[in-house]
Amino acid sequence: MGLRIQRAVIANLHTRPDAVESGPFIVGLDRGTDSPHINYATPLPGADITAADVADLVTAFAGRPPRLEYVTTCAPQLESLLLDAGFAVEARNEYLVCTPATSVAQPVPAGFELFTPQTDAEIAGVIAVQNEAFGSPGEAGPADIDRQRRVRERGAVFVGARTTDGQYAGGGGTVVPSDGICEIGGIAVAAAHRRQGLAGAITAALTERLFAAGVEVAWLEAGGDDSWRVYERVGFRPAGQRLYIARS
Repeated sequence: MGLRIQRAVIANLHTRPDAVESGPFIVGLDRGTDSPHINYATPLPGADITAADVADLVTAFAGRPPRLEYVTTCAPQLESLLLDAGFAVEARNEYLVCTPATSVAQPVPAGFELFTPQTDAEIAGVIAVQNEAFGSPGEAGPADIDRQRRVRERGAVFVGARTTDGQYAGGGGTVVPSDGICEIGGIAVAAAHRRQGLAGAITAALTERLFAAGVEVAWLEAGGDDSWRVYERVGFRPAGQRLYIARS
């Protein structure tokens, strides 16, 4: 499963508008945003990587802070090379997977509704909730809206949540599916609406829509015990570890 996920990440990074290949790495750059969650690199699984390759990778970021995300079993020797080159570990996250056989539907809590954002205002409203939840509050700009529309045109899924009186309350999305597998991310709920089951409902809705479109495996990462419990209720199970590592 780790190899399959790593290959899917590579395919996703190739879709970035300014993606470049640097030796045994693919660097997924998007000059329309400074977000490190979008601008990062990953290694080709099983590649023979050298210190010179790492130096070339730093150059390929063209002045941006070099950052990588990858399944650790696909490049077991890479971490030591990166540490020697001045990188520092940001996080080691467990990734979890879900299939149609393990998926469990979740109810939408009373007082809320899930919807597919269509207008610019709806897309921006959901992204603003995500930004706030992940510690970077701010409105969505035209580039953010265009990016969301671009990936949706290629098969990604985007779900929003709002109160029945129209207040944006949460959301989440996926990358573009690749080879029957797809990452879910950005699951967010506004602070005033947490611990009511909304995160589980959003995650389940994304998962169900992926499976309805023919995706075989959905995967995501849990950022803490609370999110871990939410994802397990939806049917996600731990399957391996990914490393986040960057150089300032």
